Amino acid sequence: MKEKVLMKGNEAIAEAAILAGCRHYFGYPITPQTEVAAYMAKKMPKIGGTFLQAESEIAAINMVYGVASTGKPSMTSSSSPGISLKCEGISYLAGADLPALIVDVQRGGPGLGGIQPSQSDYFLATRGPGHGDFHVLVFAPASVQEMADLTGRALHLAWKYRMPAMLLADGTMGQMMEPVELPEEHEAFGTDNPWAAVGTGMKRPHNIINSLELSPERLEEKNVERFERYAEIEKNECAWEEYRMEDAEICIVSYGITARISRNAIVAARAEGIKVGMIRPITLWPFPAEPLLAAADKVDSFLCVELNMGQMKDDLELAIRCRKPVDLCYRVGGMIPTSDEVLDHIRALAEGGR
Repeated sequence: MKEKVLMKGNEAIAEAAILAGCRHYFGYPITPQTEVAAYMAKKMPKIGGTFLQAESEIAAINMVYGVASTGKPSMTSSSSPGISLKCEGISYLAGADLPALIVDVQRGGPGLGGIQPSQSDYFLATRGPGHGDFHVLVFAPASVQEMADLTGRALHLAWKYRMPAMLLADGTMGQMMEPVELPEEHEAFGTDNPWAAVGTGMKRPHNIINSLELSPERLEEKNVERFERYAEIEKNECAWEEYRMEDAEICIVSYGITARISRNAIVAARAEGIKVGMIRPITLWPFPAEPLLAAADKVDSFLCVELNMGQMKDDLELAIRCRKPVDLCYRVGGMIPTSDEVLDHIRALAEGGR
């Protein structure tokens, strides 16, 4: 077994990206993700990589676009207001079918909001962060170990499917420190990418990297093809974790830091004889609709635990086709529910209340 190191979540993301083969980072500081940029600023020059603090978030995402068009892995990171500024560039990446990694360590909003943890970018991430019909892969880590593991997976799948991927963490995940076993160094991106614009010496047709398509017929074809690819991703890449679901009568659905809090509440509820379990989405897009629909045939009710006003609750109700009632336990504005608050909701559901 490899030796574990104590790392902050943001630092684990940066180191894991480097180990996965990323050598180009462009960003702009904003709390609570600044440590990602700081780590890259220190490490990239030592390994022959590129770190550039752009003049703005808009500039940073377009620099990512430029490197991605040459067939090389690149990434950026920000927090919620900064991600809003990057949305046009993310849409351009999707429209040009380019792989890239975007890290969003969420803070409260809307607007400048506050610097405390939040999960209120759920809609922004899962509905396609930008204009047009598109998706990005969305991963939701619930530990520093997953911050590292899912960073590499996000880069790999972005490359495999030629699309942007987003690591959607919250401020708690970014700032907390835990022991982490770093992944092996692995270069999985290749150098001869037939779609890249790298200069060909007239040995193959030139590639034009562009998201503009003035022919409506051709633009429709491209969108349909992209959604066929998305259907393949939904079939093959969906990820989730089940906890104490074998006999559960109540199913909690939560991700990130709230999933960890919910797990403690489940242990306490089980000690009181309440049969409760959890399905934790690891990919928020694609959303794990299949296991949730299967659970709807077994449990009496669902409880969504989130740091927003109930954004994932909509997806949960769609996934289970409204077969069972869905309650909501939430805090917003940077507030985080305690396990006792979650336990109170579980007790109320067990007693038949909502």
